[in-house]
Amino acid sequence: MGKYAALVDVSKCTACRACQVACKDWNENPAVKTMQVGTYQNPPDLSHLTYTIIRFKEQVVKGEVVWTFFKDQCRHCLEPPCKEVADDMVPGAILQDASGAVIFTEKTRNCDFAEVRDACPYDIPRKDPATGIMYKCTFCNDRIANGMTPACLKVCPTGALQFGLRDDILEKAEMRLRKLKKTHPAARIIDEDEVSWIYVLHQPEVQFQMTRRERKPSTMYALRSLFKPLGVFAAGAALVGQVAKGGE
Repeated sequence: MGKYAALVDVSKCTACRACQVACKDWNENPAVKTMQVGTYQNPPDLSHLTYTIIRFKEQVVKGEVVWTFFKDQCRHCLEPPCKEVADDMVPGAILQDASGAVIFTEKTRNCDFAEVRDACPYDIPRKDPATGIMYKCTFCNDRIANGMTPACLKVCPTGALQFGLRDDILEKAEMRLRKLKKTHPAARIIDEDEVSWIYVLHQPEVQFQMTRRERKPSTMYALRSLFKPLGVFAAGAALVGQVAKGGE
């Protein structure tokens, strides 16, 4: 289980996108040229050069136009499905360190990108078309290792983003939820038992532009799990055989 966690209080996000800029700056990723497509969301999606993005959703609720914002990036799953998939293909392509950060390495170029991306419940991984290497948020594990706060979490001006030890962040999330419930009955915390990025939503999920699908193992992982009991049975039978032989 991850040692550290991040709190994303969506109700406090103003879409200033300071987190996007800080992420680009720390990772030395260049800006990308985009076109206006009818939304203030920019850039339009994650990429191998964009690890986090504020997603905009404009809708009419009870006759009023409502904007909601959602910070999207890798959630750093406690048991990452992407790593399960990669381990079956290229051991060591995806790693998880003591902080809880899930790290993509250059070995991901030898993995099946479609299967790795499909395994992610949040549709996060992206691939550099030139090199084939996969990229995503690193949780600024290099900063954490040196006692610093991840870049995007450090610069948030409204307090929507907080960083700390996992137990402390979960406690803060519960406190914030109790307060939000007084004015937003639909408020909830999502996936807190599965990820290192803890989101507190003040509105129903449908009101946010976000991907959140059922977790599923890879085909290879599912097959491995299916045959694992048979392997255990075979090992047990062999052990019984050896004991019987020794008895003779």
